[in-house]
Amino acid sequence: MKKILLLVLILISSISAQKVYYGDIEGDIDLGLAPYVKRIVEEAEQNTADAIIFRINTFGGRVDAATQIKDAILNSKVRTIAFIDKRAISAGALIALSCEKIVMTPGASMGATTVVDQSGQKQSEKYQSYMRSEMRATAEKNGRRTDIAQGMVDETIVVPDLQDDSTKLITLTAEEALKFGMADTILSSVEEVKEAFGYKNASLIRVESNWAEDFIRFLSHPIISSLLIMIGLIGLYTEIKTPGWGMPGTIGVISLALFFGSGYILELASALEIILFIVGLILLLIEIFVVPGFGVFGVSGIALMIVSLFLGLISDFPLIDWDIISVAIIQLALTLFSTLVIMALMLKYLPKTSVVTKLVLDKKVEQKSGYGTLPSLKDLVGREGIAYTDLRPSGTALIDGKRVDVISEGDYIQRDSPIIVKAVEGLKVIVERKK
Repeated sequence: MKKILLLVLILISSISAQKVYYGDIEGDIDLGLAPYVKRIVEEAEQNTADAIIFRINTFGGRVDAATQIKDAILNSKVRTIAFIDKRAISAGALIALSCEKIVMTPGASMGATTVVDQSGQKQSEKYQSYMRSEMRATAEKNGRRTDIAQGMVDETIVVPDLQDDSTKLITLTAEEALKFGMADTILSSVEEVKEAFGYKNASLIRVESNWAEDFIRFLSHPIISSLLIMIGLIGLYTEIKTPGWGMPGTIGVISLALFFGSGYILELASALEIILFIVGLILLLIEIFVVPGFGVFGVSGIALMIVSLFLGLISDFPLIDWDIISVAIIQLALTLFSTLVIMALMLKYLPKTSVVTKLVLDKKVEQKSGYGTLPSLKDLVGREGIAYTDLRPSGTALIDGKRVDVISEGDYIQRDSPIIVKAVEGLKVIVERKK
């Protein structure tokens, strides 16, 4: 009797110890969603969970992101259940098929996985072929009908017992999915799903996206990634133009680190892109501070930096065509153009802003007061001389046989080049190359 009671207690404790993990796959399928799904699978495996329920409600999104999510679910050592709440369209259908079990709510739908571009136009056959193979292999892995899975991608594939023409993609209702074996049951709630698969008394562990995952998704948005590039380049430009190391350079480095770091996590950027950018920046600095003029080092540095930023905007997805490349080119071109415009405006107007002028002593002490310490430099305006050192943009010039600390108007002026004094602002002597 005691043994029977002990077995009953062990059975009850084992049932009560059941754990079911739960995660939401909702909204656009983007690369920022993949780390969240991977974390759910990893935590469920580490804590020996009995199952994972993914509630799916999406119109689809990026194919490369859906492929990453699909792979994570297929590789899960824990039983996976797709709970389609309303819809699993396009990339959402691929994710649903990757789960071992599929449950749909009444009135839900699944299908229409043709690959389209940014404007909604059907992509090339290369993409459709890839998606057909992904859907077919995934359905085959979990014992689903491969002909229906492929018919969701390609309207020319006719499933005789489901459709009678070759002009429509397959999108299944909940009842149709159940009838043709693409779903296992129709239920209305997560609790019903738990009970249907033997986890009625299991504790439901809901996994929310954490701040880091939300932050990465935020950084991966095209507008935000463009702003990070702009801030990074402007910060480095400002730092090069000013002595020492200060706040602009620090902000620029942080911005570029966030851009490449988020891309690295989302598998958009690799170590190669980061190395290319650093090498390009080093070459550009060598051109500015070591090698006079502007030549191979400068051109090579700028080219490497642009290439690294471009590669950081596209993924390592096996199918990269002109549509993906053109979107990256447009985004990068607009970003660089905006950056150049801002740099030009900064160079022209920033020294005259109230913020900067507050940092400069503009009160003049007249020589006749008896407190002046240096002679006036106004007489130098219009005088000619030569650059005694390279002006980058500051340096030393020889004017009337005397050394004078000068600054050019942002242009690099090579040593021994003829110069002319354009203006004098306090102790700042502004020169330009003599034409």
